[in-house]
Amino acid sequence: MHFEYYFRNVPHIIRRNRNGIAIITGTETEQDLQNMAHDIFSYFGLGCRNISKVYVPRGYNIERLFKGFETYRDIILHNKYKNNFDYNVALFLLNKEAFLQNEFVVLRESKDMVSRIGSIHYEYYDDLNALSTDLNNYIDAIQCIVCNQAVDGLIVIPPGTSQSPSIDTYADNVDTIQFLLSL
Repeated sequence: MHFEYYFRNVPHIIRRNRNGIAIITGTETEQDLQNMAHDIFSYFGLGCRNISKVYVPRGYNIERLFKGFETYRDIILHNKYKNNFDYNVALFLLNKEAFLQNEFVVLRESKDMVSRIGSIHYEYYDDLNALSTDLNNYIDAIQCIVCNQAVDGLIVIPPGTSQSPSIDTYADNVDTIQFLLSL
């Protein structure tokens, strides 16, 4: 990175772009999905703890996600969100990309971790252990992982908690106070 090179001779904290992701196991309750909607739509796109990608088991009924997101349907009344939603729909249509949508969110199958405001990427997985191994290869790009159950090899948090980190959960795992005290 340019900044790391520029500040290479001085102590520094340089934040990177990171995203929240979610893992659907298929055992989620309706409440879990509603809580996950909070993790997706709260502060839409303004924070690294927003879920931008959802991993779902192959064969999962995606309509369950739409149903779980219903509590946030009024987000479409937010002008900037609606502009992004409309832009995404138009862009995907013009590019002849496959996508799913309801009245307020677009779901697009993609391997990309980052999604645009008004859309969420999803990707199917076949084996939770293999997914855990794959995600560990990209752990520097992940701020938090939301899941309703423990996943071997990953630190996960329950649905609905991504926007409320504990006091000892540090951005990019860097304790700023300790960094400052070390100067």
